[in-house]
Amino acid sequence: MVRGPRSGWNGGTLNEREHMKPTIVLVHGAFAESASWNEVIAQLQAEGYPVIAAPNPLRSVSGDAAVVSALLATIDGPVVLAGHSYGGQVISNAAVGHDNVKALVFVAAFAPEAGESIGFLSGKFPGSTLGETLREVPLADGSVDLFIRPEKFHQQFIGDVSAEVAALAAATQRPLNTTALNEGSGEPAWKNVPSWFIYPELDLNIPLAAHRFMAERAGARTTVELPGASHAIPASEPAAVAETILRAARSVA
Repeated sequence: MVRGPRSGWNGGTLNEREHMKPTIVLVHGAFAESASWNEVIAQLQAEGYPVIAAPNPLRSVSGDAAVVSALLATIDGPVVLAGHSYGGQVISNAAVGHDNVKALVFVAAFAPEAGESIGFLSGKFPGSTLGETLREVPLADGSVDLFIRPEKFHQQFIGDVSAEVAALAAATQRPLNTTALNEGSGEPAWKNVPSWFIYPELDLNIPLAAHRFMAERAGARTTVELPGASHAIPASEPAAVAETILRAARSVA
């Protein structure tokens, strides 16, 4: 069992106070993997927080949320749950029924209403160019895995890092299945759990207008808009992302 911080503490040593901090669970999105959080994790750990980069299969909303939900069930103490991109839809569903999830952080992420899919939300406002960059890999079950073409990845996904960093991210990207793209959300946790939003000005996957719309609809405690930033802000703007997550974590403490 993953052991997080204890609750109900009213004193103790500095070491005990450190262990009171919530566990931070990070959920990556499509075309990325858990290591995309590495620079954010380093900063959160430097502040003394326990961190888990959760696996996200990218197969279906319900199935992916079930994987994260099962992990949450093993954590003692409060949790701050953060999701990037499609990971936002996953955390919106995974947190339901877990009273220990005290804060949600949407990092350039989808925050759908019940019944909404990420495909619907990405097309709700103009500006996404993702569709024209995708490579399709048909699977035996009739679904399709979607990759961003390597030659398109730098500009589309992570335009504000070096070409070398972008090439590595393109080579290690994990595909999104069309089932996950099109499946509607369940009743979202952001209706009952406080949320924080951080998103980039120059997101080519999720239009800026969609980010603003979702943050306002969710009643975000804090909204941070990063000028000049691309979609993959955990990699390109880790300090800003870490600080937003820390704001949420401090509210829990």
